[in-house]
Amino acid sequence: MLIKGKKIAIIGGGPGGLTLARLLQLKGVDVVVYERDASKNIRTQGGALDLHKESGLAALTKAGLLEAFKANFRPGADKIRIVDNRANLRYDEHEAEKSQSFGDKHFRPEIDRGPLRDILLDSLKSGTVVYASHLVSLEANGNSWRLDFRNGNSTNADIVIGADGADSRVRAFVTDIRPFYSGLTMVEGSVYNSEKTAPVIHALLKGGKIFAFGNEKTLIVSSKGDGSLGFATGCKTDESWSSASGIDFKDHSQLLAWFKNEFSEWNSLWHELFESETTIFTPRPQYCMPLDQTWKSKSNITVIGDAAHLMPPYAGEGVNMAMLDALELSEFLTSDRFKDTRAAISKYETRMQKRFSKVGEHTLFNTHWMHSAKALEKMLGMFGDSIWKKLIFISGMWFNVTLKPFLRRAMRFDVSQLLYIL
Repeated sequence: MLIKGKKIAIIGGGPGGLTLARLLQLKGVDVVVYERDASKNIRTQGGALDLHKESGLAALTKAGLLEAFKANFRPGADKIRIVDNRANLRYDEHEAEKSQSFGDKHFRPEIDRGPLRDILLDSLKSGTVVYASHLVSLEANGNSWRLDFRNGNSTNADIVIGADGADSRVRAFVTDIRPFYSGLTMVEGSVYNSEKTAPVIHALLKGGKIFAFGNEKTLIVSSKGDGSLGFATGCKTDESWSSASGIDFKDHSQLLAWFKNEFSEWNSLWHELFESETTIFTPRPQYCMPLDQTWKSKSNITVIGDAAHLMPPYAGEGVNMAMLDALELSEFLTSDRFKDTRAAISKYETRMQKRFSKVGEHTLFNTHWMHSAKALEKMLGMFGDSIWKKLIFISGMWFNVTLKPFLRRAMRFDVSQLLYIL
């Protein structure tokens, strides 16, 4: 095995990093996960995640954790209700016949981040995750790496894998390619004990999800298994809006005032999301890595998940991509097919970059149309009862995501080549 006897350091204890650690440990690899959080329960985990058969669920299956997932996922949490900005119900998946289950290609079961993390953590050897380990510097030391942490500790590793998210420190040692701003900022929040603190929206949710559209803005609300709900607004802003706005995002009254102004055409029932003093708000400008990114692979360092291919969340692919990254990287690093670790990492990165090029294109397409003037109409066309509406929507999506990029690439060649392609 290529990495036999080598020490692997994974930076970041999110789903991608923990999945990778589990898969490597199953192959007998010496792996440590360095997590910057002070402890396991120091902060509330984010909203629900839907896992896909070919990626997230495939990784859990390979990790021997699918049965644990089945015992903890939330049936019905994937059901969507589509409303307009006035909260008029336009489509209700709760009323649609739906008999999908595990094994079905399009079944995307939901699980809260906390239970998913616990499943992964419980599968690891004791002491695998080292908390309060915020990486501050990384230095090449011959064929290995020296890692220094904010707490004053240092360590060495033969291979470093960055699973440290959007603000990855590891990525800079892999490539100098930077993300670009998508034109959109989200404001995320969590409402605790939503049955009492946001009773109208809690009832509207019915234990699932709400997608609200209007005036080129979105509001997505998701129920959680602990009785809380998570939400995210989406609207077009300048890149620096969150810092230049002057809003104190710790002050719910300022956020409520902002929402009333920015979403002035929206029904006042949405104000419930901003009225609780315990709600924690986080502004998130949405960035995306270039879809054609490539770099020269190294023999002892790489990145997975958002550290490798940051993108907006409007295709539900982030965690699934991260877990598939973990699955493929673990298989290549423990395979006898490659002459050395550089070749194994290069194979992983090439496949990951190609996959991201397609998924990222689809994600940016979704990001655009979901914040367009006809977003509600397009969403209903995708979910509505009319098969013709679905076919029209899907064919339009296929053109934008598949054919148009192909034609754009083709235009780089001369006219005779383009005519031959067509």
